[in-house]
Amino acid sequence: MPLICIAAPKGGVGKTTLAANLAGTLHRAGQPVLAMDCDPQNALRLHFGLPVRDGAGFLMQLPLRPDWRSLVRDTESGVALLPHGANDIRAALRLAAALEREPELLLAPVRAMLAEPGLLLVADLPPGPSQMLNLLAPLADLVVTVLLADATSAALLPEIDSGRFLGSGALAALHAARVRVVLNQVEATSRLSRAVAGAMARHLGPRLLGAVCRDEAVAEALATQRLLHAEAPGSAAALDIADIARGITALLPPLPLPPTPLPMEPVAP
Repeated sequence: MPLICIAAPKGGVGKTTLAANLAGTLHRAGQPVLAMDCDPQNALRLHFGLPVRDGAGFLMQLPLRPDWRSLVRDTESGVALLPHGANDIRAALRLAAALEREPELLLAPVRAMLAEPGLLLVADLPPGPSQMLNLLAPLADLVVTVLLADATSAALLPEIDSGRFLGSGALAALHAARVRVVLNQVEATSRLSRAVAGAMARHLGPRLLGAVCRDEAVAEALATQRLLHAEAPGSAAALDIADIARGITALLPPLPLPPTPLPMEPVAP
């Protein structure tokens, strides 16, 4: 079933927040969704109400070849979650080395997830060029790239146009056809933000999935460890994300409902 990778050429653009809320919105539209955190910051879990001290996860256990199903966490939102897991620099280096030697440590379970009927997999990737992006982009139906409406993000457009953001060579250019862009934190009261957003929209054309306005409700939802549609369903940002989710759905083939739900471990209160 489809894989949507949420990526960004740089950090600090709200990638993980968008990944969590898109996963929640797509689930509310009636589709079973599994959100997988591939970013070593291990922050996706915080949007779904997992305790801050809960360091369990899937990615950090990959060298042990775990059964991914046994590590799926249920969440209040209904989205199934595979956290990254707590790590330090040594653990991160060990994981990177293991994946370099044996990419199937990640690819085999991801293919098993994609074989689940009706399941939509949303993967939150590390910012910038990464091993995870290199491994998962060839499997992705869509790579949603998050940018800000600022000069720095605008300067990165050639990397997206050429496919260099996805690596190098002909394959990167091929995968670039599946890249779509979301502009995040667009400030309606800022003339500069509006101007940059307009210029980027004209440049991207149909590759632009949509834009999310800057909205304090986003930070407030994270502070309560809830998704935006649960904390502030009528907020401007929630409505923007719903529009983007509809755009994503339109780009994907129709998905059948799964015959049985995924077994999931409940989130500790």
